[in-house]
Amino acid sequence: MMSQQRAERFNRDMAKREAGNFYWGFISLAHGERMAIYALYNFARQVDDEADAVGVENLPARLAVHRERISRCVRGEPGDDPILRILGEAVDRYAIPEAELQMLIDGVEMDFTKSRYQTFDELRTYCTLVASVVGRMCVRIFGFDDPIALKRADDLGMALQLTNILRDVREDISDMGRVYLPQNELERFGIPEAALSAGEIYPGWTDLIAYNVARARRFFTTGYDVLRHIPRRPGACVATMAGIYEELLKKIERDPALPLRARAALSKSEKLRVVVRSWLSSA
Repeated sequence: MMSQQRAERFNRDMAKREAGNFYWGFISLAHGERMAIYALYNFARQVDDEADAVGVENLPARLAVHRERISRCVRGEPGDDPILRILGEAVDRYAIPEAELQMLIDGVEMDFTKSRYQTFDELRTYCTLVASVVGRMCVRIFGFDDPIALKRADDLGMALQLTNILRDVREDISDMGRVYLPQNELERFGIPEAALSAGEIYPGWTDLIAYNVARARRFFTTGYDVLRHIPRRPGACVATMAGIYEELLKKIERDPALPLRARAALSKSEKLRVVVRSWLSSA
C-alpha cells in the first residue's frame, strides 16, 4: 500500500506540472482541500490525456477501466493508485457523489463521439459534463452555506469552458478536428468552417466573437456569486482561477482576431496581478 506522504507528493507534483492556470488558484487552499483538488484535477487530466492517446477504437474499453476506478475509489479500494488514494479520501470526507465523477467520463466520451454542436443547447450539455460538474465538486470540497452555491458553480464552470472554447478555436479544429462554436451561430454570422483552420477573418467574425464574449460574461456574472456562499480562503482560489480566465476573455474581446492567430495566454506577471487582487478582495 502506497504511503499517504508518497500519494500526496505524487498528486502535488502532477498538478504543479499539468494544471497550468488552475495551479495558481490551488496554491491558496488549506492542505486538506488542496490535496483533494489536486486529486480531482489529476484524475480528470489522466482520463482526458489517455483518451487522446488511445484513439477512438480503443476508447470504450479504456473509459470502462476509468469508470471502474471511480467505483473502486467510492468503495475505498484505491490499491496502489496514488490518485485514487487521495481522491477516495476526498469522496468520503466531502460527500462527492459517484454520479458526478462518472459525468467526467461521460464528457470525455462525448468529446470523442461528437465533434460538432448544432446549437448552444447542445454545447451546454457538453460544457456541463466537462466543466460545470467539476466546479460543483470543488464547491463540495470547499463547503457552502446554501445549495444555490452548486448552481452558481455550474455557471462559473460554464464561463471558464466557454472562454476555453474561444481561446482554442484554431487549435481545436487544426489539431483535433473539433469545432465547438455552435454551427447555427457560424452560419448566422457568415463564417465558413474552413476559415477557422485557415485563420481567415470574415466580416462577421468580430460580431461572432462579441456575441460569444457577452454570453461567457453573463455566466461569469452569475458564477461569481458562488463566492458569497463558500469560505474566504477557497474563495480566493476560485477568484484567482476565474480571474485568470476572465482576463483571457478580455484579451480576446480587445483583439477578436486573436483566436484565429494564436492561443491567448497571460504572462506570469499578469497572473500574479490576478492572484494578488483575489487575495486582497478576500481578506
